[in-house]
Amino acid sequence: MSSTKAGLNCVSLFSGCGGLDLGLKSAGFRTLAAVDMDKDCVASFQANFPEADVLCQDVVDWPEDEMARWLRRLQRPIALLAAGPPCPPFSKSRFWRTDLPRGFEDPAGAGSFRAVLTAIRIARPQAFLIENVRGLTYRGNRPALDQVVKEAETLGYSVTWVVVNAANYGVPQLRERCFVVGLLGDEPFEFPAPTHAKEPGDTGLAPWVTAGDVLNDIDTEEAADKWGHTAGGRFKHLLEELPPGENYLYFTAERGHPNPQFKWRSRYWTYLLKLSPDLPSWTIQAKRTNNMGPLHWRNRVLRIEEVKRLQSFPDDFVLYGDVNKKWRQLGNAVPPVLAEAIGRAIATQLRSAGQWTTKVA
Repeated sequence: MSSTKAGLNCVSLFSGCGGLDLGLKSAGFRTLAAVDMDKDCVASFQANFPEADVLCQDVVDWPEDEMARWLRRLQRPIALLAAGPPCPPFSKSRFWRTDLPRGFEDPAGAGSFRAVLTAIRIARPQAFLIENVRGLTYRGNRPALDQVVKEAETLGYSVTWVVVNAANYGVPQLRERCFVVGLLGDEPFEFPAPTHAKEPGDTGLAPWVTAGDVLNDIDTEEAADKWGHTAGGRFKHLLEELPPGENYLYFTAERGHPNPQFKWRSRYWTYLLKLSPDLPSWTIQAKRTNNMGPLHWRNRVLRIEEVKRLQSFPDDFVLYGDVNKKWRQLGNAVPPVLAEAIGRAIATQLRSAGQWTTKVA
């Protein structure tokens, strides 16, 4: 037997359009194969990762023997298995939807994480990375998170999880997400330190990247006239009065408005939420509407080109589907700049531990 250095091969589940994989690629990983059940996501992924084997498949209902055959034919070793299971069962909005099950009470929630754990057991990657909403860590959902950690530990992984804000890593967006990382063996994963801060002071960190920083050069009147869609619905006139960075609460008695239009906390917080060019964007949602923000400070719905930048995607990233489907793909994606930061930390620890070395005949 002889020893050889292998590349940082990656397998991707619940891959979406490929935001997580794009960041991992910049960190040195090579996605061998990816799976998603949405045909537009699959088309987008294939266009941006032509070297990957991309499968259109419902991972939750994927028979284990078929998953095993698909995984076992891939080039070894697999350094990383990355996954972004569907987040609705764990989202904050689900706490308001009492008619829908939450967490692992939702078959989709339990099934998605079960599928990821099954894939980890079969593929035995040197590391795994799971991304989901912050709600996964809330008290009502913690049993689900704890169960995932416990089962991964029984498979031989040291597991660490943390909630990070994408703005603290150079993404022009206030987006908090939970990341769960497992390393095969006893060495715990160390998440990368933030590179940006709201008020860096003398810390050596860079200031947050703002919406204006990434949008101003494409925020032209010609572009707005051609691509911008009016916003606000029947409250369009109120949106025009709303200062940048504010939402519908600006028009409440509690905020001192002389002619209140809304009751306090009577709407979703994102209702009539307007970007400020001097701050990072609020979290990009998966659904495009004309009254739920973030909306452009020029009182219009954001363009896909602008959503790409707020999510830290390159301008030439290819997306398939109509405008609503493209928006959904971007809204569900991991910002590539954040994925790269975490991916680099994983790659560094795998290399320092020598775990990218495999034995071949």
